[in-house]
This record gives sequence, structure tokens and C-alpha cells, in this order.
Amino acid sequence: MTTLKSRLQEDLTEAIKARDELRSATLRLTLSAISKEEVAGKQARELSDDEVQKVIAKEAKKRREAAEAFAKGGRAEQARREQAEGEVLEAYLPQQLSDEELAAIVAEAVEEARAAGAEGPRAMGQVMKIVNPKVAGRAEGGRVAAAVKQRLAG
Repeated sequence: MTTLKSRLQEDLTEAIKARDELRSATLRLTLSAISKEEVAGKQARELSDDEVQKVIAKEAKKRREAAEAFAKGGRAEQARREQAEGEVLEAYLPQQLSDEELAAIVAEAVEEARAAGAEGPRAMGQVMKIVNPKVAGRAEGGRVAAAVKQRLAG
């Protein structure tokens, strides 16, 4: 069974052979971030696919934020580059939830939290604990928090 990391390495080799500069640069940086994570603790270790996915998600988020910053700064060329790199990384992440799917999961979690006695704004943490495992990797934290906040306020 191929791991996500080995798939990234194979795709990097293909991108280099195809002289696809954007993909090879993006995958190279991502693999470097994964390696850095592997040696970050007290002892070096191999990351699980879930952990690799978290690193990819973090890298994709960095690209989105950089693209927004460049766009606001009037640097369209760099914004497009960051966006394109983000799209390369998105291909390795699970399909993102639609707003409707996220809203349904949040609504269910709010009901579950209410049943457990959590009400109002204080229920936020309780609801997030229920929602996070259900959306793992398929929706960004900020997006989830906003949906929960909106549902609790409503």
C-alpha cells in the first residue's frame, strides 16, 4: 500500500520529468515541510497519512492566505502563483464539505450538545468537540467555528 508521502514523492519525480516547475516546486516544499515535521519531536519518526494530510492542509492554507495577501497588495502574478500552488495541494486533500453539508453536521452537533445540557455561547467548545472529528480534514477550522457560532446565535 502506498503512503500519501510516497505518492507525493512519486508525483514529484513525474513533475520533474515533465518539467512542470509549479508542481515540482510545490511538492518539493511540501515534502520538506513533512520532513521537518518528522524530525520536530524528541526523536525522528515516520508520519502517518493523517499527519501528512494535516501538513498538506497547513501548506494549502498558507498558499490561500498568501494569495489573498498578494491580491490585496496588487501583486496579481504572485497571487495567481500561490493560488495555483494551493490547487496542486488541494488534490491531495479529502473533498471539502459544501456549506450545506457543513451546516447539517453543525446542526446535528448543536442538538447533541443541547441534549447534553450545553446551551448558548458557552456551548461553543462542546459543539466543536463533536463537530471536529466528523469534519476532520474536510473543512478548515475557521470555517467550522464560524458555522458553529452562527448556528448557536440563531
